[in-house]
Amino acid sequence: MAFESLTDRLQQAMKKLRKKGKISESDVKEMMREIRLALLEADVNLQVVKEFTKNVRERAVGADVLESLSPAQQIVKIVDEELTKTLGSEAVGLNKAPKIPTVIMMVGLQGAGKTTFAGKLANHLMKNENARPMMIAGDVYRPAAVDQLKVLGQQLSVPVYDRGTEANPVDIVREGMELAHEKKNDYVLIDTAGRLHVDEALMQELQNIKEVAQPNETLLVVDAMTGQDAVNVAESFNEQLGTSGVVITKLDGDTRGGAALSIRSVTGAPIKFTGTGEKLSDIEVFHPDRMSSRILGMGDMLTLIEKAQQDYDEKKAEEMAEKMRENTFDFNDFIDQMDQLSGMGSMEDIMKMIPGMNEMSGIENMQLDPKDIERKKRNGLFDDTCRTRRSGIIESKSETATCCRFWK
Repeated sequence: MAFESLTDRLQQAMKKLRKKGKISESDVKEMMREIRLALLEADVNLQVVKEFTKNVRERAVGADVLESLSPAQQIVKIVDEELTKTLGSEAVGLNKAPKIPTVIMMVGLQGAGKTTFAGKLANHLMKNENARPMMIAGDVYRPAAVDQLKVLGQQLSVPVYDRGTEANPVDIVREGMELAHEKKNDYVLIDTAGRLHVDEALMQELQNIKEVAQPNETLLVVDAMTGQDAVNVAESFNEQLGTSGVVITKLDGDTRGGAALSIRSVTGAPIKFTGTGEKLSDIEVFHPDRMSSRILGMGDMLTLIEKAQQDYDEKKAEEMAEKMRENTFDFNDFIDQMDQLSGMGSMEDIMKMIPGMNEMSGIENMQLDPKDIERKKRNGLFDDTCRTRRSGIIESKSETATCCRFWK
């Protein structure tokens, strides 16, 4: 996961401070040196690192902090507040049109994950706002880009407007917009072409599309794994196109996460969403305070609760409770419960969102992912058992013997 190395380094610096009853300016200076190195190793922009450490140092060496009863806790609070400020202070929602449709245009380099994010955003809007989005396939250059968007549309039952790969992207967007107005869709999500690098032809095409679509939101999609390059790309797009928000994808990968800590400060554009996995449900609204809490190893209970609420089926839960009261809870119900739990992500990630759990030694080595071998074994056992047997209904002596051998 992103930020793991940074989290470890920051926690070590904080632990040293907590062990001291009284803290001096030299202790603060030493901690700031370690924090500075940790941020630079995480690929955070140098200017951002300088500004962050300067602000923390100025606040941390004040008499009201050093002479307080719990100076270490005060300094941790200051680091948390400054980190939140660097990330953007507060969550920024989507810019919405006064009347439908709200038009959202996705831009970015090739491979950043624009097409996949379009599908994730459509899914997010349907689940959280009961919206009726339409997607427009404006990338006619990348092989299979149109097909990929159409497949995502089929999975979500979301209409996709396309004219293949021969038509002009500007014409495609114009016609798609007309259809969305006619069909009264709530949102129009426009997927656009990318390049391996920022060039004049790409920017001109995007400017033409933007002029036709008049988007309420121009979201720059950047790959977290590109590190400092993501910040440079964000600057170029923001200067030439004018982006209203940023989406950081692949935060679940083995990345240092410096892009997330740098982009807001460098470009001024707020981070609005993050991509945290391959599934269409792996999208999170970006909350700077929650991300800061995660980076400092203090958990993120609010996001965990929201994930649980999204995957929680109240009607099914009532049915399960009734079955438990009547003592009729069987393996079929158990499978349903496990599938619902796995929808929230891996157990390792869930535990890291609980305050204090991140500091448990060896948690990163625990085999807790729902996709691990043990889960596959369990599913294999259940899948090889017919539904009747899983419900505990045995019709003959021979079947009883078979079940006994199977579950031994």
